[in-house]
Amino acid sequence: MSMVLYELAGRNGVRYSQFSWRSRLALAHKGIPIALRAVAVSDKAALAFSGQDKVPVLVDGERVIPDSWAIATYLEEHYPDRPSLFGDATARALAAFAAQWVDRQVVPVLVPLLAVDVVACVEAADAAHLRGQFEHAFGATLEELAADRQRRIKAFRRAIAPARAVLRTTPFLSGARPAYADYALFSVLQWARLVSPFEPLEDGDPVGAWRETMLDLFDGLARSHPARRERAEG
Repeated sequence: MSMVLYELAGRNGVRYSQFSWRSRLALAHKGIPIALRAVAVSDKAALAFSGQDKVPVLVDGERVIPDSWAIATYLEEHYPDRPSLFGDATARALAAFAAQWVDRQVVPVLVPLLAVDVVACVEAADAAHLRGQFEHAFGATLEELAADRQRRIKAFRRAIAPARAVLRTTPFLSGARPAYADYALFSVLQWARLVSPFEPLEDGDPVGAWRETMLDLFDGLARSHPARRERAEG
């Protein structure tokens, strides 16, 4: 029986949770087939079985694992015969550091600028729910948060400078091959790609070239989900 991954879905099936993308890529890295279950962000009852109300949630037989990092460590520990998400114990600690860096230094800079676009990707009930969450968290309307984002995006580009420095000399953040640290940062750019027509990277940024490579991994898993601007043009 395949594992089941619960993840957020918006209009036309858009999978817009960055944390679910980390788990999707971790599962693809391990070569583990999954069944997907779409959840509306306002439907808390759909995840009640997990004892909490956030995605992703992985169900493996009788085991229920919420949280993208917990899912990654579960896969590593319970499926050691498949490709490692981290490497050795030292690399695992560094991957944890990379995920925390993304969550605490990168996500808070970019999400406020694109939050206004997220509500256009979901149904009305979810849009109202997300608007309330975002505006409470950031203390401003979504429109105020997005104002002058062409200038404010510079803070995001500065925040990812460590990744840019690494990617000037290696193909991936994890070295010669992608691993969990890559999936953590890429999840944010995939989220941005799916929810907003706004481009967060400058032309010629090494992070942009790396993003293109990441989109093609696992037979184009991430690229098979059209970007917001591509959906609009189509």
